[in-house]
Amino acid sequence: MLKKSAIIFGSSCETKMFGEILFEPMINWAIDTCYTAGIETVFTVIGTGDNLQQDKLDKRTNCFVQEDTIESTQSIAITQQLVVDGEDGNILILKGSMPFVDANSIERAYQMHDSQHNVVTAISTPINTYNTVGFWINGKYLLELLSKINDCKFGDEDCVTEIFNALTKDTVKIAHYISLNPALCATAKTSKELYELNQIATKSVIEKHMDLGVEFICLDGIIIGKDVQIGTGTKILAGTMLRGTTTIGKDCIIGPNSLVEDSRIGDCSKLNSTQCYQSQIESNVSIGPFCHIRPNSHILSGVHLGDFVEVKNSTIGEDTHVSHLTYVGDSDVGKRVNFGCGVVTVNYNGKTKARCTIGDDAFIGCNTNLVAPVTIGDNGYTAAGSTITQHVAEDSLGIARARQVNKEGYNKKLRG
Repeated sequence: MLKKSAIIFGSSCETKMFGEILFEPMINWAIDTCYTAGIETVFTVIGTGDNLQQDKLDKRTNCFVQEDTIESTQSIAITQQLVVDGEDGNILILKGSMPFVDANSIERAYQMHDSQHNVVTAISTPINTYNTVGFWINGKYLLELLSKINDCKFGDEDCVTEIFNALTKDTVKIAHYISLNPALCATAKTSKELYELNQIATKSVIEKHMDLGVEFICLDGIIIGKDVQIGTGTKILAGTMLRGTTTIGKDCIIGPNSLVEDSRIGDCSKLNSTQCYQSQIESNVSIGPFCHIRPNSHILSGVHLGDFVEVKNSTIGEDTHVSHLTYVGDSDVGKRVNFGCGVVTVNYNGKTKARCTIGDDAFIGCNTNLVAPVTIGDNGYTAAGSTITQHVAEDSLGIARARQVNKEGYNKKLRG
């Protein structure tokens, strides 16, 4: 079997292929599907109008940015670059603004193309065989065909239509693989159409998770990215958004009103009205409401983070409790630590950031400021209202507050 390549053509209208479906540009859906279908090399060709959005493309693809108008001879030269397997390689040509082409249709069309030794095999719908999302084509024949097209805009999605129109005029027989995917050729040129594609994708993704044993009490405000993984028995509550490469374990409760992005959540954890970014949360963790987990945080098993707690670039040890109104930034916190209300790790002096270290079984009193870099030893205590600027040794109590002085009769003197 010959090695397979794909060329995905962008559109001349930026809002089409870079319009987002479940937080991901629609062209990336097509790119990802190609790799899922076992295609080894995927190229994208976009026009200069889309150049500013090139960084949004899937990083696995090889991107070519072309001028809006390119002569046919230049198109041939580009094709020779793209056909990395030589002129006899098989190439899949796709439109970048049709995100719902599926791997099964691509694979089955290729099996037909290969087994029947076809020159061209179109991937079509049963309603209209000329309504294609793309086609498999022999590389050598594609080069010959391009030489017959006088004005092929190679940076434009219309190039796919141009090539296909040339195929219908040529003597070569076009085989058609008829896909049963009802959304195969769905695309969007307007905001309303993009919304409709998002509704299709949302319904499809949620139903997939339902089939895997994920529970949804209602679907209000729930949006789940296509690459998110969720374990059996987990409940997703209203207003929850799961994005990127997020993985949720079994028997969790996520929501209501929570956002998790590019993070891992262990089994049996609960996130209530919480935002979590690029972090790892282990099993049996309870967070919320109104918590913010910022990037590079690691929350270990058994931790409880209560209302209005923010954690940033920190490790929180097992069974530690941070109950409310606390900021833990750039810190390494041990096991079974108790944070009182209003604790702040003061990690930034206006120029540089430093870390705090808190040992196992420490007790941090209410309204304590830990001015980094500072260490609280195992079983260390800080008195409520203290601003700690020096290390507190193991089993010691740190007190850093002024002695109280009462002025009797002061109010009468003040008011005369």
